[in-house]
Amino acid sequence: MLWVFWVLIALIALFLAVIFIRTLCFKPKNNVKVSDTEEIFDGDRAVENLRELVRFKTVSYKDHSLEDDEEFDAFVVALPGIYPEVFKTCEFKQLPERALLFKWQGKDDSEAAVMMAHYDVVPVDEEFWDVPPFEAVLKDGRIWGRGTLDTKVTFNGIMFAAEHLIKEGFVPAQTVYFAFSGGEEINGDGALNIVTYFEENNIKLSMVVDEGGAVVENVFPGVKSPCGMVGIAEKGMMNVKYTVKSSGGHASAPKPKTPVDTLAKACVNVVKNPFDSHITPPVAKMFDTLGRHSTFLYRMIFANLFVFYPVLDMICKKSGGELNALVRTTVAFTQMNGSKAPNVIPPEASIVSNIRLNPYDRVEKALEYLRETIDDENVNVEILYGMEPSRISQTDCVAWDKVASAVASTWKGTIVSPYLMVQCSDSRHYGRISDKVYRFSAMDLTSEERASIHGNNEAIRIETAKSAVEFYIRLMRSC
Repeated sequence: MLWVFWVLIALIALFLAVIFIRTLCFKPKNNVKVSDTEEIFDGDRAVENLRELVRFKTVSYKDHSLEDDEEFDAFVVALPGIYPEVFKTCEFKQLPERALLFKWQGKDDSEAAVMMAHYDVVPVDEEFWDVPPFEAVLKDGRIWGRGTLDTKVTFNGIMFAAEHLIKEGFVPAQTVYFAFSGGEEINGDGALNIVTYFEENNIKLSMVVDEGGAVVENVFPGVKSPCGMVGIAEKGMMNVKYTVKSSGGHASAPKPKTPVDTLAKACVNVVKNPFDSHITPPVAKMFDTLGRHSTFLYRMIFANLFVFYPVLDMICKKSGGELNALVRTTVAFTQMNGSKAPNVIPPEASIVSNIRLNPYDRVEKALEYLRETIDDENVNVEILYGMEPSRISQTDCVAWDKVASAVASTWKGTIVSPYLMVQCSDSRHYGRISDKVYRFSAMDLTSEERASIHGNNEAIRIETAKSAVEFYIRLMRSC
């Protein structure tokens, strides 16, 4: 039987050799074209233009009665004075739901590129701001104000880049559209109306670029270089309500399993039994790109996921956060409602969760899983809102190469990688007409800056605002 032992040893040695060789071969791919050409433009003027945009209080609300229509109208009226060359050269349309569409005629009109942003912003609680949120204060090398990061910076980046190139006499090889929404923050229909316009006019798209990832650091295990994260898909979203009813009663003599007891157990069951993980194409491409730049140990894991995936899954479950959100559908319980008095058992209690769907999952499939996991007929599970995951875009194509090159040429030394966007954006609507939709906010952002989006003291570094313009100049030159 000694030969069996030696065969086993040989097989183990062969297995380890395969793992080791695959790790050694898992090296970075240098397949992104980087331009050394310097783009010179009036950066100070670009900064002042952004400040002008921020001063308009274009705050959107689900309850439209809370909105200031005059601010939205004034924003649009001011644009010709801020970007005169764009209005002289481009055809301009206003579509329903505060949608703005510019057409920059190119030499070839058979296909068109679309560059997107939204000009509405989320509300502010001014008492928690250190500076007035709509005065675009210049301080400490930053512009402070709501919308500086989300997304008036890209609105200005697109428009100022076109303004600069038009003055230069540049004409794009293909037609370019600038598509802006005034209701993205409330899931408005502005972007949807633009997509419908493209459909009705049989306009074919070569690529679409909207907000999404950014140039960030320390976002991937073992990678020290800055990473330009370009979303090629979005997770879906569901808001789910869980309700339990009873006859109510006084809290001094509670019956077993009050509505709150039952909901608590349901909540615990869902939290303790997360959705299964799945490596979808956007995440697989991210692992394949960034994993090659990682340390040897992590390269071993990502080069041999067929062996180490259970380890990775365990790390994701334990750490939570963005890495976990990339590989599975996540559930976050966000709202609770019960009795109106502390000594009354509620006749009805409810909780609400926000769910972000992995592209592998679908709304109905997720709802079925929740009901099976809770396994209690007394808990009514219903969808308040549901949106399926987006279409997955291509990366082995000219459109991706153009976007990747513009990122790598603007932020030298950056690793450009596809990824799965866990938030939602207007670009999801474009999946109806294109599989070349890319989500990249043209900025390099620190973790603190990312945290200020939708938060207090939102601000952008002056150099970052200028880099956004440079990115779009480079991208437009490639169109």
